[in-house]
Amino acid sequence: MAYSELIKNFNRIREYMRDFYVYGFKNRDEFTQKSARSYDDERRRLESWLGDYMKFHHTVDGKNIFLSIDSRVSRHNPLYNAWKTKSFTDGDITLHFIIMDILADAEEPISLNQIAGKIDEYLSSFNHPRVFDESTVRKKLKEYISEGIVIGEKQGKTMYYSLADSRTEMDYNALDFFSEVSPCGVIGSYLLDREIEHKGIFAFKHHYITSTMDSEILYYIFMAMREHRNIRIETINRDNSKIRDAQVVPLRIMISVQNGRQYLMAFSPRSNRMKSFRLDNIVSVKMEDINDSFDSLREKLDHMSSHMWGVSTQSRSGKRMEHVEFVVQYADDEKYIAKRLEREKRCGTVEHLDGNHTRFSADVYDASELIPWIRTFICRITDIQFSDPRIEDEFKNDIKEMYALYGLEGSENDDLQ
Repeated sequence: MAYSELIKNFNRIREYMRDFYVYGFKNRDEFTQKSARSYDDERRRLESWLGDYMKFHHTVDGKNIFLSIDSRVSRHNPLYNAWKTKSFTDGDITLHFIIMDILADAEEPISLNQIAGKIDEYLSSFNHPRVFDESTVRKKLKEYISEGIVIGEKQGKTMYYSLADSRTEMDYNALDFFSEVSPCGVIGSYLLDREIEHKGIFAFKHHYITSTMDSEILYYIFMAMREHRNIRIETINRDNSKIRDAQVVPLRIMISVQNGRQYLMAFSPRSNRMKSFRLDNIVSVKMEDINDSFDSLREKLDHMSSHMWGVSTQSRSGKRMEHVEFVVQYADDEKYIAKRLEREKRCGTVEHLDGNHTRFSADVYDASELIPWIRTFICRITDIQFSDPRIEDEFKNDIKEMYALYGLEGSENDDLQ
C-alpha cells in the first residue's frame, strides 16, 4: 500500500469507511467534523486501500468521490483491505513467524524446550534484542492448537508440537465461501493471504460487503454470547449523532437476506423486553458479568421467532400480534409463483385455493415488516387484509399513488378488496 500508516484502533477506520462509503462520499467543503487537512489524510488512506475502486465525478458543488464495486468482477471483498491496516506489536508478529519457521523445518514433532532453544538461536543469529520466555511460547502454541494450526501430542509428561496438515483445494474453496458470506469473514481472508495464489470459484449476485466494517463489534458480541455475559453497548443515532448506552444480554445475530444488514437481538433489562440493534449503529461493546438467565432468555427468543418476520418484537398498533393475509393469482404456466410463496413464507402459512390462486397469511409482531416483500407480488394480488387498518390504508394508498403516477386510474387492479 502506498499509504502505509498502521492504525491501532479499528473503530477509527470503521468511521472513515462509513462516512465516506456507506453514507456517501463527501466533497472537501462538506467535511466539517475536522479540518480540511484531516479530510485529505482520510481520503488518501481510502485511496491506498481501495484505489482500484474509487471514481471521481465533478458537480456544481465540487468534486465528489465514490466507490464502484462490481461483484461480478470482484470475487473477493475489497473492504477487507481496511482491516489489514490495523497494527500489531512487533513481538506478536516476530514470534508468530519464528514458530512457524521452526515447525515447518522440523522433520518430527518437537518439545517446548526444543522450540524455545531454537527461538533463542534464531534471535541471537540476527542480534535481535527481544527475548521470549517459555510461558509466552507455551501460550502461543496453545492458542495455535485451539485454532487448528498446530497439533499437540503428549508423550509421557512432555508435549510435542508439529504443524497441522496443509489445506486441500476443497479447504481453499471453503475459505473462499466463508470469507465472502459469513460474519467475521475477514478471518478467512487473512488465512487465504497466507497461502499460494488461489483462483476462487464463487461469484455472488448479491454481495453484501459493508458488514466487513462491523467485524470487530461482532467479534466481541460472539465472545459475550459464548461466555453468557451481559454487555454494555454504545449506540449512535445517525440523525443527530447522539450516543446512548445500554446494558443488554446478547442472544442472537440476525442478518437480512434482502440487504445484508446485521442486527443484534438482545434482552434489555431496562425495558424488560427483547430489542434489536443495528450493528452499524453500535459504536462500542464492553464485556460485563455472566448472566445466569442466558439459556432461558435465548429459549424465549427462539419461541418468539415463530412470529417474527424480521427483527421487530413489538407492533406499531400496540397489540401483541398483528394479522396479515393476501391472495395472489397466476396463470397455468406460472406455478413458480406458488412455489416462491412456499419458499419465502418464513413464519407464514400458504394455502392453495385452486390451481390459480394461493393465499398467504401470518400472525406477526409487526405486520409492516412484510410490506417490502408483499410489494414484489403487487400486480398479482387480488385481495389483501391487515388487522391494523392504518397499515392497510398506507399500502392501498401507495398503490393508488403509483397508478396515478403512471396514468393507470380506473385500472381493474386499482380496487384491492
